[in-house]
Formats: sequence, structure tokens, C-alpha cells
Amino acid sequence: MDDQRPFIEKWANVILGDERANKYVSGIGFHWYLNGFTSAEGVAKTHHKFPDYFLLSTEACEGSNPFEMEKVSLGNWHRAESYAYDIIQDLNHYTNGWVDWNMALDTEGGPNWVKNFVDSPIIVSEDGRQYYKQPMYYSLAHFTRFLEPGSIRLDIKTEHDYLNMVAFETPNKATVLIVLNRNQHQVPLKIHDDKYGIFAHEMKGHSIQTLIWY
Repeated sequence: MDDQRPFIEKWANVILGDERANKYVSGIGFHWYLNGFTSAEGVAKTHHKFPDYFLLSTEACEGSNPFEMEKVSLGNWHRAESYAYDIIQDLNHYTNGWVDWNMALDTEGGPNWVKNFVDSPIIVSEDGRQYYKQPMYYSLAHFTRFLEPGSIRLDIKTEHDYLNMVAFETPNKATVLIVLNRNQHQVPLKIHDDKYGIFAHEMKGHSIQTLIWY
């Protein structure tokens, strides 16, 4: 199964509700291209109805909208925030992983046989002698570096509408909190941990930060 997020419930019901078909299915994949038109609640509902199947965001990229004339945008921080926001939303709604469509592209956003040019976390120069790590690359690193395989998502409650966050406990019992502030202003963050107490932190405007404690 592999379709857009708004249709995940529909196709899960059709395929996983069919005893002849569901034995051939291990998980449910979905793309991010219509995520702006729907919340991630449908992903959570699908998990609760079919908890034995993994959920995987299988394709995402920036620069895919037809009205975006600049497909590759070097140094674009907004696209890094867009990645982090989408990953946080998916992880908080039982998604097991998140896959970028492209690891590396050229400065045009290709090669692509149908000229479907888009952006990528790594952009390689035309002569192949240089490459650029985009802000999207470092946005992804907050998740790929600090969320180890086998980590378990923690249930957190937040009173902040300004911040987006997700928390995990790693196999070595570290708590990892990834926080995104998409606002221009700095936002104070006070963390209440039942085991370790209360501590304060400041989230700078337009920043992504990972906090780890044991």
C-alpha cells in the first residue's frame, strides 16, 4: 500500500479488511504531498484499527509543487523546518519511519527522465567536484543521529502552540526530545520529567534543537 496521507484510512480498510488480501501486506506506506490538506489523525486512526501493521512515510521532497519555480533552493531554512514539522507530526501519530525521495540531486534538481525536478538534502555541482549540504540535511540529522533503532516514543503533553516536539526513550534509557520552533521569536521551554525533575530551556526563533538527558 502506498498512497497519499488523506487516503490512508480508505485503502487500509479496503485491503486490510479483505482476508484474501491482507495476508500479503506487512505495512502501510504513504506520501507527504497532500499533507497540507489533512492532519495526521488519519494515520493514528489507521494504527488503532490495524495495530499489527507498520506505518511508513515512504516519499517526501521539497520543490515538488508546480507553482514553485525555484526547484533547488540552496540554503533554504523554511524547507528544513517543513521536513522537521512533517516528521514530528508523523512520529507522534505512530509512524515508524520517514523516507526522503532523493538522497542527492544536481543543481537543476535532477536527473529525471520526465524533468520532474525537485530539491534534495544534498546537491551536487554539475562537474561532480563539489556538493552542498542543505538545511534539510541537518534537519534530518536531528532524527537520524539521535533516534536509535529500538527507541520507544514517549507520550508527552505540551501547553505550547508555538512549538512542535516529539520525545523518545532510547535502548540505553536516554530521553531524547526534538523541538522545532517555526516562529520568529524566542520561546521559553520548561520541561517536567517525573523522574528527573524540572528544567528550563530557551528555543531561539526558527530553530530545531535536540535535548538529551539520562
